[in-house]
Amino acid sequence: MMLGVTPSGWLQLGFYMCVLTALAVPLGGYIARVLSGERTTMSFLLGPVERAFLNLSQSRPSEDMTWKQYAGAVIAFSLGGFLLLFGLLLAQGVLPLNPQGLPGLTPDLAFNTAVSFVTNTNWQSYGGEMTLSYFSQMVGLTMQNFVSAAVGIAVLAVLMRSLSRQSTDKLGNFWTDLVRINLYILLPLALIVAVILGSQGVIQTFSAYITAQTIEGGQQTLALGPVASQEAIKMLGTNGGGFFNTNSAHPFENPTPFSNFVELISILILPAALCFTFGKMVGDKRQGVAIFAAMTLVFVPMTVACIALEQSGNPHLIAAGADSAINMEGKETRFGIANSALWATATTAASNGSVNAMHDSFTPLGGMIPMILMKFGEVIYGGAGSGLYGMLVFVILTVFIAGLMVGRTPEYLGKKIGGYEIKMASIAVLFPCALVLICTAVAVLSPLGQAGIYNPGAQGFSEVLYAFTSAANNNGSAFAGLGANNPFYNSLLGLCMLFGRFFVLLPVLAIAGSLAAKQTVPASAGTLPTHTPLFVAILIGVIVLVGVLTYAPALALGPVIEHLIMIKG
Repeated sequence: MMLGVTPSGWLQLGFYMCVLTALAVPLGGYIARVLSGERTTMSFLLGPVERAFLNLSQSRPSEDMTWKQYAGAVIAFSLGGFLLLFGLLLAQGVLPLNPQGLPGLTPDLAFNTAVSFVTNTNWQSYGGEMTLSYFSQMVGLTMQNFVSAAVGIAVLAVLMRSLSRQSTDKLGNFWTDLVRINLYILLPLALIVAVILGSQGVIQTFSAYITAQTIEGGQQTLALGPVASQEAIKMLGTNGGGFFNTNSAHPFENPTPFSNFVELISILILPAALCFTFGKMVGDKRQGVAIFAAMTLVFVPMTVACIALEQSGNPHLIAAGADSAINMEGKETRFGIANSALWATATTAASNGSVNAMHDSFTPLGGMIPMILMKFGEVIYGGAGSGLYGMLVFVILTVFIAGLMVGRTPEYLGKKIGGYEIKMASIAVLFPCALVLICTAVAVLSPLGQAGIYNPGAQGFSEVLYAFTSAANNNGSAFAGLGANNPFYNSLLGLCMLFGRFFVLLPVLAIAGSLAAKQTVPASAGTLPTHTPLFVAILIGVIVLVGVLTYAPALALGPVIEHLIMIKG
């Protein structure tokens, strides 16, 4: 056994990464054709539908927008989506497809939920089967699972165009991008995954909940619903919110090892594929490969560490007479430690809030791994579109730092990196960090925040820190053990999600506008190659240093102290 990881764990991780890469490369090329407006194999079928939607929105693909117009369209669309979903959740009790007669949500919970799904976060302060009707799940949440993911990919498309165009302020049309991404990318993929999940036993029904007789002679209510259709897009769109409270640990959401594998692939497939899309759209496939390599070289060791820590477990268990020290608390035996840890790292790396095991029950350092992946800014694969544009912000910072080290003007893909780009990149990187630390401090110092902390000491602090890390970085997963469904946490977490989304998205669009206006400068002997192993190593170093220097004291107060307490026994 190496590094505490069983041979089975290595095999599962290796097989997963091979399949992910094999699928991501061709999908990345296909997405590049879609974002470039080229014809695809589905144009014959979906072309008329695309034109109908564009006519409905009175949008013409040839009418490109400036970055400010694009940003205005994104904000207007997101605001409209928020108001629509907020109103729908408040009025749930009088809307159709509500066989259980569930009432409307309270204003604070409706605000939190609407912000969560519009920002592609999918943080849930509620149990889905006990709170939301089928109508709310399908019309409200599933729609946002599609469009919020499409917004992230659309913003990435703008940034990619800015690096391939020069001396222009035209960066594409938001409405065209939105329609094409949903029609040609998200919808077909979601249909395929939903059919596969349905074949594995993931339920899809409009029937009311049923009451079953248990073996012991008691009665149990079984929640049902249209699950497979939402499960597919929640994974593909790196959304994550579960139809059921226990999420993908629930057998109706994730019944078999194969469904577990399909859902795991779905979580990372779009963020991984977009790296290869980037290489094709900027005319240098090596750039996309380098970014994918940087992400993978962080993700794999973090996953190995998480598996090893859970396999090692608590050594005091053996001293107390247990057969093994491994930590199976909060995990499904049908998935085991390797798949549980892989899921935890994949979802937190990919800005996907789903779980198939309870992170709160991981060992202190094992639970710290998913937290660190979020603290890196959700750029290790990250969300659909948002992960790669976040990584490109780090690339810009890395190019600038490397330029300072050798005394040369920094360039990236022929574009000079100046003070404006660095200021916007700094805002995009540091603002979510400030949100996490400030909001965590407010929560642990406020009586209202303390009232929701059910576990004392370091564990309780970790739960609060995890919650705001998840919200500010638009991840959506929860450590559990925190009473967050109250006006204080619903409001503060909602604002955290809102600012965390748009104070990264808007600076990225501003960077795109600035880069597009510049001329491309031919590479010279002093140009730093950005596709080499050296650059990949520097990029990883910058990402890790920002995370460590920003969060080390907070992590020391939570999971590190708890680990020392566990070792002491």
